[in-house]
Amino acid sequence: MRATLGDMTVTTERRRELAAPPTSGRGPRSWLYALTTTNPPPAAGNDIDGMTRWIVVTRAAVLPMTLFAGLVGGLLAVRHGGFDTLDLVLAIVGIVLAHLNNNLTNDLFDTNVGTDAESYPRALYAPHPLLTNLVTKRQLYTAIALTTIGDLVIAAILLDRRGWGVVAFATAGIVLSVAYTAPPLRLKKRGLGEPDVLVVWGPLMVGGTYLSATGHLPWQVIVASIPYGLLCTTVLMGKHVDKIPYDEPAGTRTLPVILGAELAKQVTLGLLAAFYVTVGIGIAVQALPWMTAIVVLALPRLGQVWKAILAPPPAEPPKHYPIWPLWYAAAAFMHVRRAGALLVLGLLISAVFDLGWT
Repeated sequence: MRATLGDMTVTTERRRELAAPPTSGRGPRSWLYALTTTNPPPAAGNDIDGMTRWIVVTRAAVLPMTLFAGLVGGLLAVRHGGFDTLDLVLAIVGIVLAHLNNNLTNDLFDTNVGTDAESYPRALYAPHPLLTNLVTKRQLYTAIALTTIGDLVIAAILLDRRGWGVVAFATAGIVLSVAYTAPPLRLKKRGLGEPDVLVVWGPLMVGGTYLSATGHLPWQVIVASIPYGLLCTTVLMGKHVDKIPYDEPAGTRTLPVILGAELAKQVTLGLLAAFYVTVGIGIAVQALPWMTAIVVLALPRLGQVWKAILAPPPAEPPKHYPIWPLWYAAAAFMHVRRAGALLVLGLLISAVFDLGWT
C-alpha cells in the first residue's frame, strides 16, 4: 500500500504511463493521458489534436461517474418486466450527453459571471476551454447546442416509447444541472450544489434509466439509487473543500464554505460511510441483490481515502500529480471508481446468474 494520495490517484496499470507522460499531443497515447488526467500531455503545449482537445474541453475523464449511474439503473432493470435494450442504450447515451452538456455550460456560465479566472482552481487543475483559448465561445455554444439537440431527440424517442414520465425525469435533471451554476438560482453559491448532485446522480439518473428501460419505476429503485448518489456527492464535497480558499473570499457559499473545512471533511467521511450503510439497507429491503455486498472489497481503498481526507494536503503537489490544487476531490474520486465498479459488478453478476434479491 502506498502512503500518499499522489501514489493513489492512479491505478497500478497506469502508473508507468503517468511516470512518463506522452511527449506528443496527438494520437491514442495523448487521448489516454487526457482521459485519465483531464489534461493534455504537458510537453505537447498547444500542439494537440482535435480528439485530445475535446476530451479536455468536455472533461471526459469524469464521464465514468455518469456511465456507472446508467449501468446501475440498467442492471437493476434487465430482468424485470418491460425491459428493452434499445431504450436502455438511449437512456445511457442521453445521460452521458447531459453530463457533457453540463460540463460545457458550467464553464460558460462561470466564465460569463466572472467566477472562473486564471487564478481559480478550474483553470489550474486543467486548461480552461475559454481562458486558454482551447475553443472559442462560438465553438462552445455549438457543442452545447449539439448535445442539447441530441438529448432532445432521445427524449422525443423515449416519450413516444415510454410516455411522459421519462420526460419529467429528463426535465428535472436538466433544470437542476443548469441551475447548479446559471443565474438566477446558482445553487452552488447557496450551499445547494451538493444536494443537487445527490439527487441528479442518484434518483434522477439511476431511476430515470430504469424507467426508460422498463416503463415503470418501483420505490425499490429509488432506494437502490441512493448509495451511488452518495458516492458522487463525496467527490463534489472534496472538490469544494479544496476550493474553500478561493470560494469563500469570492462569496461562493458552497456547503463546505458554510460548514468550514474541518466539519466539511467530517461530513464527507460520513457520506463515504453512508454508502456502505445504504447498500446494506438496500439489500435488507430487497431493493438491491445480495451480491452487491461485494462492495465491502472497496473498504481497503476507503481506509486509504479516509486517512487522506483527515490529513492536510501537502504544500506542493507530488511528482506527476496532474490536477493540483485539487486533493480531497481526487481521494473521493478514487473511492468512487473502486466502490462504484464493485457495485456495478455485483449487479452484473446478479443479472447474469439470476441470483435474485433475497
